[in-house]
Amino acid sequence: MKKKCISIAGLLLLAGVLLFCILYFALAFYYRDGFAYGTWINGIYCTGKTVEEVNAELQKAAKPGDLSLLDRYGDTSLIAAASIGYEIDYTSQLEAFTEQQNPLLWIDNLTFRREREISPLISFDEELLRRAISESLAVTRESQRVQTVAIQKGDMGYTLYNGMQMVLEEDAVLAASIQALGQGQMQVSLEAAGCYRDLELTAQMHKTLAVWEKVADFQDCGIVYDMGDKMVPVGPSVTAEWLVLDEAGDFVMDEAGEHVYREDGIRAFINELADEYDTCGGERIFHATRGEDVTVSGGIYGNTLDRKAEIAYLTEAFFNRRSEIHVPAYTAQALVRGLDDIGDTYIEIDMTQQKLYYYMDGALTVETEIVTGNTAMRWGTPSGVNYVYAKQRNRVLRGPGYASFVKYWMPVKGGIGIHDASWREEFGGEIYKRNGSHGCINLPSEITPALYDSVEIGTPVVMFY
Repeated sequence: MKKKCISIAGLLLLAGVLLFCILYFALAFYYRDGFAYGTWINGIYCTGKTVEEVNAELQKAAKPGDLSLLDRYGDTSLIAAASIGYEIDYTSQLEAFTEQQNPLLWIDNLTFRREREISPLISFDEELLRRAISESLAVTRESQRVQTVAIQKGDMGYTLYNGMQMVLEEDAVLAASIQALGQGQMQVSLEAAGCYRDLELTAQMHKTLAVWEKVADFQDCGIVYDMGDKMVPVGPSVTAEWLVLDEAGDFVMDEAGEHVYREDGIRAFINELADEYDTCGGERIFHATRGEDVTVSGGIYGNTLDRKAEIAYLTEAFFNRRSEIHVPAYTAQALVRGLDDIGDTYIEIDMTQQKLYYYMDGALTVETEIVTGNTAMRWGTPSGVNYVYAKQRNRVLRGPGYASFVKYWMPVKGGIGIHDASWREEFGGEIYKRNGSHGCINLPSEITPALYDSVEIGTPVVMFY
């Protein structure tokens, strides 16, 4: 019985060994025309697949896109891979791989994963590539370039055009593209690839560059005018106008070879600056408390540049090559410099509504009814933007046929001012039309002290109907 059991066990073992050998050699035969177990190429699982099948999958995974040519202007020219017959093929590499593998050793792959990175063979039609490059944006734009050196005048003054620098060479673009495609790269930076070069200058071009150096030096000014609400640089757009040209449009030079400049150029600039920023007596759009915009003209409040002083300053500063931010001199200066010179602290006198408002830092602090000049007697209070130029207590106001004592006096224009009127019992309405003042702004006695104590000399007074 014991011998019989041993015999059966031997037969079973022999059968197991035989079955293992059959399976082992069957798998070896299976992998004979394909890739062995556990083979990965370029991230693709290849076990049991043929060269043709893996090649197709690798081609699909590569997905060659357009060839991108990046020029120095930041623009990209695209050349479709299909338009130049661009193809990739891994067949020869895959065949070499399969020839190296031993199908009888497939069992080794059970213990480790076989990974391999391979590169394809790349082919394309160079003639088609040349044509595509010739039609690209980078090359066609270059064909429009004028190869010269010239000084040009525009809104920003004189500039130099140099068509001899950074000229794109089409043959260099082709060579760089061929090299990139051969390496499987689909993007070429033309500047990094050295496709631009400077052309040789003629003697006349060198003369133009010499002139340009002097033009650039002349129009380079570091003076910036601080006009309060805006900075006004005396830049090339300004200084370029000071250079004198002859009838042919060429720069006029003196005996020392220096540029001749317009003696009235600086004066013209200062006058233009003053015409724009002088606000005294000008017309303003003012948003009234009653809710509408009103046009207010005239008055003595505002900014007026000292033109004579500024002409002298800019002449000296410019020719001594000074670079600074300059606050101009004024013959009359408002509390706020700039075009919006009223600011947010002011007295508003609405003569149609017969109301006075005092705003301090944008907040309404005083509001009262008033009586202004008698319009029936042609003593109507004039419109305009004025300012409190003095403050006095206990003053006698005198005029033809009258002498009035006031406790608080704030003149705003000549003999016209704001004051208390103890002789009046009523204010506002249409009193001013027949029983108004001689031109002053009358306030109730109980209101005037608060206004007088708050208002500072120089405070703008906006007066309108």
